[in-house]
Amino acid sequence: MQRSHLWSLIIVVIVAILALVIALPIQHPSWFNNIAFWQPREFRDLELKQGLDLQGGLQVLLEADPTALAAQTTPDRDPMEAAKVIVENRVNALGVSEPLVQRQGANRIIVELPGIDDPDQAIATLRGTGLLEFVAMGQQFVPAGTRIETSFGGGPSATTGITSTQALLNPETGEPFTTIMTGADLRTAKVGFDNLTNSPLIVFELGDSGRQIFRDYTSQNIGNVVAIVMDKVVLSAPTIRAVIDGSGEISGQFTLDEANSLAVQMQYGALPVALNVVDTRSVGATLGADSVDKSITAGVIGVLVVLLFMVVYYRVPGALADVALILFVLINLAIFKLLPVTLTLPGIAGFLLATGTAVDANVLIFERMKEEVRGGKSLRAAVDAGFNRAWTSIFDSNLSTLITAAILIYFGSAFGASSVRGFAITLAIGVMVSMFTAVFATRVLMRLVYQRRNVDASALAKPTLLGV
Repeated sequence: MQRSHLWSLIIVVIVAILALVIALPIQHPSWFNNIAFWQPREFRDLELKQGLDLQGGLQVLLEADPTALAAQTTPDRDPMEAAKVIVENRVNALGVSEPLVQRQGANRIIVELPGIDDPDQAIATLRGTGLLEFVAMGQQFVPAGTRIETSFGGGPSATTGITSTQALLNPETGEPFTTIMTGADLRTAKVGFDNLTNSPLIVFELGDSGRQIFRDYTSQNIGNVVAIVMDKVVLSAPTIRAVIDGSGEISGQFTLDEANSLAVQMQYGALPVALNVVDTRSVGATLGADSVDKSITAGVIGVLVVLLFMVVYYRVPGALADVALILFVLINLAIFKLLPVTLTLPGIAGFLLATGTAVDANVLIFERMKEEVRGGKSLRAAVDAGFNRAWTSIFDSNLSTLITAAILIYFGSAFGASSVRGFAITLAIGVMVSMFTAVFATRVLMRLVYQRRNVDASALAKPTLLGV
């Protein structure tokens, strides 16, 4: 086997093993879960996430008063976008797996919370006013996302429903951390850039009362940590480097998106415009457990029929295509867990449609190979020619599908059609995976099987080889 073919085979084997381990419905060890390092630590469970229509949950429609919204709107800021960011942070604090928060029209936000256990607490969290605090931490650094108890506002339970036993207390005194001032003393917060490194940072300006408070505190606590806390959850915990008199900077290892998100949360500690709950629905699963089981059974039967057809009609190449199709399913399930993708009924439909695309690509390749064999080419030449000449048609058709999926994703995101977006995402993922399995993986497997077969064109026409 040529060195390039050997490396191709190694890549396929590694991808297959990794996809199989991730896709298996087992309890993975905690160290393995960290493979999805981009997810919040509490969500790195490598489980398939189910949408409202599969497991039920809560759907809330929030609406801003148009008159109040018009009064808040300025050319350089969008209060509804800021409100959406704040609502997203509150939803994430509920620990909901894969919630959906998106704008609907000019003055509405729709929130979907799959599997929510306490609808009343969720609603109270969504429409409550956010509390921004600057908290004295002494020498103790705490990472972002830590829940703490502070001396202002009655403790974590007042805004988040978290009891004091679940929140961090001052280890030196056993008491809540001291709140220096609240978001009421903050005038503005925006993203800036360091003059030397050009890295993003947050530039903030304090009001008159906050200016005096913070100047007195920072002058006596240089080198100590001050935490910026939203609803008793630490957003950032910078160290005081100099006296802050009216305005200051928060620097750190921020990406531009992280800096912008922090600036928005500081600027809008409370919702910039009041949101009213205009509709609340406890959504039951569209499919009951029995229906889900029957759907899985029907899907398995359908896949088995396709696998059998490929083997019967194309013989050895068909069997290799079946192996690639199984690999296609495993890779898709692994990607759904890693991203993660929330599976809904439309999303499952997109995945099944992509499965048909993967099989269709192999049919195009094999039919082209049959034509090459009938033309008198050797088997190895026919394999290479079949893949090379079918590739253009496969690429063009898949590219057209991806463009359509991109349009649907944009439509679903911009206009609140989450079911359309879910269908398009799983379809796009499936199409891209099929280009790896149906073209690359199948070709590697066929080269492995046929590399030492030296037969003439007449022998290649026998059904036992290519089913022609």
